[in-house]
Amino acid sequence: MGSKFVEISQAQVEEVLNMKDVMSVLEEAFIEYSTGEAKMPPKIYLDLPQFNGDFRAMPAFVGGYAGLKWVNVHPDNKEKDIPTVMAKILLSRPQTGENLACIDGTKITNYRTGAAGGIAAKYLANRDAHALGLIGLGEQAKTQLLATLQIFDLEEIRVFDVDKDAMDSFRDAFPDLNILEVSIKEASRSDIVTTITPVREPIIKSEWIKPGTHINAIGADAEGKEELDPALLSKENVKVVVDDIEQTTHSGEINVPFSEGVIDETDIYGTLPNIIAGKKPGREKEDEITIFDSTGLAIQDIATARVIYERVVSA
Repeated sequence: MGSKFVEISQAQVEEVLNMKDVMSVLEEAFIEYSTGEAKMPPKIYLDLPQFNGDFRAMPAFVGGYAGLKWVNVHPDNKEKDIPTVMAKILLSRPQTGENLACIDGTKITNYRTGAAGGIAAKYLANRDAHALGLIGLGEQAKTQLLATLQIFDLEEIRVFDVDKDAMDSFRDAFPDLNILEVSIKEASRSDIVTTITPVREPIIKSEWIKPGTHINAIGADAEGKEELDPALLSKENVKVVVDDIEQTTHSGEINVPFSEGVIDETDIYGTLPNIIAGKKPGREKEDEITIFDSTGLAIQDIATARVIYERVVSA
């Protein structure tokens, strides 16, 4: 007998979702992907520039489930009081093709992206990192901070956004933390730097980044986007780590310099899944600069959706 199909709302997701568990399940999913047990073709883009937005279809098999995420990115939505990123996840039984659940994926997207940044910092940042710089203070900045706090005892959170209201809102969300409103240059001189902006021209200068810094480059998740000075990517003593080589060369932080021939695959140190699986070391020297290029993988969504589904149906 087949399983009953369920619809899981954002409120239900929020009841059972927490960052610690998401980070744990994502490390497992990354290892499955590294070993070939998980399957994931590159995401498909439906680009609609006339609406300043796009849709993405992201299928994967991981953790014993097959699934598909349908997600949008519309930066102008913040002016309409609508989330800039919204998603639905269809979860299916791979043995029969039965559809098991349709899950609101908006919070899942935020949490799994933040979790990937925290995991990357775990393997690539210096263990004594105490200052986090956040550049771009939308909803994603909150989960990046939550994930980083799972690993590091942060003494300072240095924040920058072009929108003063966004900085005020972020500070209000974390009243017990030492949050400092600084310039983009000062934020870039932190031990861990996380960039979460939609820009298409680099905003982080190579000379601002001090030795030993770890950078989570999160914002560039579509063709033509880039946040970092391309000179930084090929700089001596810089280690570039990606979530998936095919996706990042087409739509990640490295997509523009890669397409222009500024860098090539020899400049990519490796993938985060392979580092987590122990196939390559992470940080090896205290003074090296590490960069994690995150495009967001469907395995992250399906692995997180699996946990949500199993908790909701067993409640």
